Amino acid sequence: MKITDILKSKSAVLSFEVFPPKTSDKFEGVWQAVEEIAALKPDFMSVTYGAGGGTSAYTVKISEGIKALGVNSVAHLSCISSTKADVKDKLVQLKEAGIENILALRGDIPADFAGNLEYKYASELVSEIKEFGGFCIGGACYPEGHPESETLFSDIENLKRKVDAGCDYLTTQMFFDNDLFYSFLAKAYSAGITVPIIPGIMPITRAAQIKRTFTLSGSPIPAKFKRIVDRFGDNPAAMRQAGVAYATEQVIDLYANGIKAVHIYSMNKPDVAKAIKDNLAGII
Repeated sequence: MKITDILKSKSAVLSFEVFPPKTSDKFEGVWQAVEEIAALKPDFMSVTYGAGGGTSAYTVKISEGIKALGVNSVAHLSCISSTKADVKDKLVQLKEAGIENILALRGDIPADFAGNLEYKYASELVSEIKEFGGFCIGGACYPEGHPESETLFSDIENLKRKVDAGCDYLTTQMFFDNDLFYSFLAKAYSAGITVPIIPGIMPITRAAQIKRTFTLSGSPIPAKFKRIVDRFGDNPAAMRQAGVAYATEQVIDLYANGIKAVHIYSMNKPDVAKAIKDNLAGII
């Protein structure tokens, strides 16, 4: 089922993200986590993609496996270090696997990449997927602006070009202050972006996650969350519970403010995914 059809058919959508293993010997453990998350019957699951090979080799396999488990799947596809031939081959694989949904991403240039870039922007990838046909195309967006953009407004202009190229919906980078998302949403609508925008929420359940997560997202640590970390960061059980509660509060607030769908960056953690879904049992 295509993501756009899911969004039209339900008033409250919940999805989870998983990532493939980096090496073949880790596949069994990752697949067990995927199965446990799929058993929660989310509305869909997305599978990340490693630029330049690596984890990308498993993206199609896991996406196909999720679908076989009776859950809708979204395969990420990154283009920055790919050739046009690589992308065409991957699209054929996804089509043959029966995957209907792609999240089209530019991606980061691998540190050891020395080739010529055939893609510079995600919009170029979106256009090619659109021309190939048959897929529901998602794109990424950044409530606080892409780290490489000079301003949030210039980033939204670029986002509009990506939507015009063929994106059917957007999913945000993680954020930890819902007011930032609501402000971004207003700016996006004012710019003429009318496709659904799905907020992405990352439960922070370990103090060790904090530095890397906030560096990647480019998001400042909200004072409310900083107090949680200061109080519970040295207690793993308490930090997990507080992190799940904080993420759940974000999700409930989003639904309460009319947002129909929320995507959880569940980091291959079935227990965290289950805790959040259980917290929402009376809502979704």
